[in-house]
Amino acid sequence: MIDQVTIAAAAYPLDWFAGFADYEAKITGWVADAAGQGAQLLVFPEYGAMELASLGGAAVAGDLDGALVEVARHRPAADALHARLAAAHGVYILGASGPVFAGSRPVNRATLYGPDGVIGHQDKQIMTRFERDDWQVVAGTDGMALFDTALGKIGVVICYDSEFPLLARALAKAGAEILLAPSCTETLAGFYRVRVGAMARALENQCVAVHAPLVGAAPWCAGCEENTGRASLYGPPDSGWPATGVLAEGDFGAPGWVLATVSRAQIAQTRADGVVLNMQHWAEQAHRLSSPVRQVPET
Repeated sequence: MIDQVTIAAAAYPLDWFAGFADYEAKITGWVADAAGQGAQLLVFPEYGAMELASLGGAAVAGDLDGALVEVARHRPAADALHARLAAAHGVYILGASGPVFAGSRPVNRATLYGPDGVIGHQDKQIMTRFERDDWQVVAGTDGMALFDTALGKIGVVICYDSEFPLLARALAKAGAEILLAPSCTETLAGFYRVRVGAMARALENQCVAVHAPLVGAAPWCAGCEENTGRASLYGPPDSGWPATGVLAEGDFGAPGWVLATVSRAQIAQTRADGVVLNMQHWAEQAHRLSSPVRQVPET
């Protein structure tokens, strides 16, 4: 297994394409850029696949349901492209998530590709109000996935999922060292909700969290018209880590890759002998909450 892992988080803008070849050229260039900088693990954002809605034309791309169906139609070709690029560059890629119709309504799926092909996927578990009420994107039903790779054990908490600690905790208990948090947030507040969530998950589980957001405006794309964020990588604010917990971050709204190299041995050392031991002490919460919360009235 590799100890030093160089991870690239994408701040990724949506583009309009005249044909699939244009999308292929874009993804090929992005992957080559990150791999050329030494990245071994590349993380694209939530709903980055929605730019494929442009292939259906303006009316389709501007329709909430039409855009989902159009993007899902191109999933096999996108899978083949990402698998081909992962093999060509010898890297691991978390592809931009997008809709997959497992039933009458789609799930929001992110797929992990490695040098030997598709490794597996993670479907978003907890849907935002927009996904539930407007898009009618549904939660995945196959739970959380732990990807055991040559780069270490990797889990994925898609956007809103990163704000719920028990999902990441299940992954950490199973051995996850690196959590990937691709996001799509319209507002600054939305971005910070995911940032705070991802940083908290890195703190609680004494691991690395990778935040890859959509950025920029795409007024033609239903559901993804405005996108706010900055690519960032977080770790536990402990000995040997940055005091802020921020390993690296880009400028707000600036497209491109942000890279950091992390040590799996350092993650293990922090979990075993950090200044604090959040990972080990997690179970103490249950004991502390075994009695009802005491009600203390003002006197």
